[in-house]
Amino acid sequence: MAASTEQISVDFLVVGGGIFGVYAALYLASQGCQVVLVEKEKKLMQKASVVNQARLHSGYHYPRSVATARMSDENKARFTRDHQDFILFDFAKYYAIDRYGSLTDAAQFERFCRYIDIPCKPVNKHPLFNYHRLEAVFETQEYTFDPQLIAAYYREKVNSAVGVDVWSYHQIEAAGAVGEAWEIEIRSLENQNLKKVRARQIINATYSASNAINQLFGLEEINLMHEISEMAFVSSPQLKNIGLTIMDGPFGSIMPYGKSGLLSLSSVAYTHHKVSYAAQPTFDCQSFREDCSPGFTSVCNYCEFRPRSNYQKMLAQMRQYLTDEVALHYFTSMYTIKSKLRANHIDDGRPTEIGLLSKNPRFYCIFAGKINSIYEIEKVVEL
Repeated sequence: MAASTEQISVDFLVVGGGIFGVYAALYLASQGCQVVLVEKEKKLMQKASVVNQARLHSGYHYPRSVATARMSDENKARFTRDHQDFILFDFAKYYAIDRYGSLTDAAQFERFCRYIDIPCKPVNKHPLFNYHRLEAVFETQEYTFDPQLIAAYYREKVNSAVGVDVWSYHQIEAAGAVGEAWEIEIRSLENQNLKKVRARQIINATYSASNAINQLFGLEEINLMHEISEMAFVSSPQLKNIGLTIMDGPFGSIMPYGKSGLLSLSSVAYTHHKVSYAAQPTFDCQSFREDCSPGFTSVCNYCEFRPRSNYQKMLAQMRQYLTDEVALHYFTSMYTIKSKLRANHIDDGRPTEIGLLSKNPRFYCIFAGKINSIYEIEKVVEL
């Protein structure tokens, strides 16, 4: 039996149901636009939007990328105001410098904080930190958001928004420019029905799938690298109201995961398991699944072929910086694909880039990894 075909016209097609795509769709609808938001998974915001350390960046994390630091701090106040119900404010956040192998020393870190005007107070003694391994410790001001609560909030908001049609479990099959608009064929993965959409403008907010979507529209690729990454979650009676990030190099960080009561644990050395330098995320584990490919990745979190956990190595690394009285109890891990611009491998920067890849008809590609930069789309898009 032939699949049915539906045809509609909209102002914008937003591709990607993570936080950046969802926010873009809501913003455009608030400006009076008709929007279709298409996501190939059955549920919005399942990947990098929730599998992260939940750090509301104030800039401290990027002493070698002032541009990233300033953008993080610039957007923090607005994000905090808009999402205060989902943010944990009441904990002590420390940044510290490892005595060995750090790319930034204590004096440099202090100068950097003064330069971008963020709070940074030396702490010469702390009962939970091992100063034999730490050159310096600084009390800072940084908050943590709750990804799970924010995801639930945005799912509800976008699904009830006037002017936004959410098409979950749909896949773009073909696209092309026809006059001053794009014509796109989108297939339902549930019943195989084909929908044809005519859209004046496109926003590609698919993060790790950016190049796969750009390619479908016949547009240029961006120079990305990709990693299958693990975020570990632990509990600790002593650290439940404390966050500690070790700068700057192959170190790690532990901090409250929003309001969950758990601590997220990450490590530059052990969080990232597999690396792909291909334009699209290409990993050997994809050969074991028919529903996962470089252009159509699945949710790593539920995959039986995901990498074996490195949580024991992460715990061992972090324990070097803590006194013996601190107990860390492993709970679970979550996995996702993290992508970044290859040009930022040297300075560790994470800039938000919104490229206008086609002017007529318009096609924007959002590439960003820091949640407080969701507002950048407002500065760029032309309605």
